[in-house]
Amino acid sequence: MAEVAAKPSPDPSRARLALDDSKALALLAADACDDRKAGDIVLIRVEEISSIADWFVIASGFSDVQVRAIARSVEDKLEEHTGRLPLRKEGLKEGRWILLDYGEVIVHALTPDERSYYDLESFWGHGETERFVGSGDASPA
Repeated sequence: MAEVAAKPSPDPSRARLALDDSKALALLAADACDDRKAGDIVLIRVEEISSIADWFVIASGFSDVQVRAIARSVEDKLEEHTGRLPLRKEGLKEGRWILLDYGEVIVHALTPDERSYYDLESFWGHGETERFVGSGDASPA
């Protein structure tokens, strides 16, 4: 598994200029996760191994409330900067694992227990993996 540190664009609004750039969309979603202090944000490029998406963004929230806040942050930031809404949303009621499907990017916000149980990183580990370097280490309060 190749790991590359992904850094947020200095100006996230630049994503407006590249609506067809799936990596820019994934980085914008990761930045939105970081805005809500998500932990261990990972991007996995799956476009060469699956037709369901180009990128997965996976992030941990340390409570169901934080998982919902992370998902809301992603929705708000992507709508603000790209005008896009998710094609599909799952798990909002429970808040343990929320999936936001933007077509070429699928965002997963999970509690640590759900993330450990489903282990998406291992399942999709043959894709190129990038750890998102955000504003700082998030840890449970």
